[in-house]
Amino acid sequence: MTGAASACEADDRDCSHERGLLPTETTQTHGARSSYVVAEIGVNQETDGWPAASAPGGWPAVAFGGGGEVSDEPARGAAWELGTAGIAWRPVPAAQTARANRRWWDADADDYLAEHLEDIGEVDFLWCPEGLTEATAGLLGPVEGRRVLEVGCGSAPCSRWLRAQSADVVGTDLSAGMLRHAVAAAGRTGIGVPLVQADACWLPFASSSFDLACSAFGAVVFVADSDRLMAEVARVLRPGGRWVFSVTHPMRWIFPDDPGPDGLTVQRSYFDRTPYVEVDAADRPTYVEHHRTMGDRIREIVSAGLVLTDLVEPEWPPDHTRVWGQWSPLRGALMPGTAIYVCDKA
Repeated sequence: MTGAASACEADDRDCSHERGLLPTETTQTHGARSSYVVAEIGVNQETDGWPAASAPGGWPAVAFGGGGEVSDEPARGAAWELGTAGIAWRPVPAAQTARANRRWWDADADDYLAEHLEDIGEVDFLWCPEGLTEATAGLLGPVEGRRVLEVGCGSAPCSRWLRAQSADVVGTDLSAGMLRHAVAAAGRTGIGVPLVQADACWLPFASSSFDLACSAFGAVVFVADSDRLMAEVARVLRPGGRWVFSVTHPMRWIFPDDPGPDGLTVQRSYFDRTPYVEVDAADRPTYVEHHRTMGDRIREIVSAGLVLTDLVEPEWPPDHTRVWGQWSPLRGALMPGTAIYVCDKA
């Protein structure tokens, strides 16, 4: 269970000791905030050809030398670990959102992968619960020899799939717990990629570093300032680059998270952008999702200087019987569950 907020969180100082991260002697600390690099097994980050990290707005890049071990103990889930006691609908600032979601995914990593590893695989690129894969859809276009950034990579099955297609990939995620699973999976599969623990709104890469960027249900809905996220992705993309990301279809916001008949009754306004928040007994956020309408999302894309070239709403396959959270054959036959935005940088 969580206790009172620590002193380092109160003033946003580095809290790596709370996350179990042990920066190596190569760590460089600048200012109050930091992100961590988890070096690929067998790859020297200093000489692997990646651009030097830049820190827009003073956000530093800090080297981190090891991922630790994945626990073999039965997963208890983030709600238990964090003491989630209820649901609220209220505004949550960006720093609180990032803190809550980092802790959630650190706590939930074991449980999430125990439940969904069969669906997402270890070397596969699944865009959505409907089952659409990049191998089938080809939304990124040719990837061989291209430099690709995955934003919100989780345990990094998409990054490993891209690497298997001869792309040069780096994966980022806010959660050290998820990145530890990514390191473990690299050992099992023999496919490693550079991994960076970073806030998606402050990417520690030089401008025009990547040919492609992608996020499959990654960071987009878990940040308060998704305008900033879009601008950051646009910044690190080269001219002519492509950004493809999938999120829960905004239409789903009006329905409860129920895969059965009760999930077909409208409960909220589509235009109510108040975040969904799970809280502990002290009313502190333990999990936060932010809603954007379709129009909001398109305006974010355009404001970042990107061009929306396609919007994919995957249909539920008739032979697909898997229930995944709110996704189910019943709901999938009636309404879209996923929106995939394909954006190009001029």
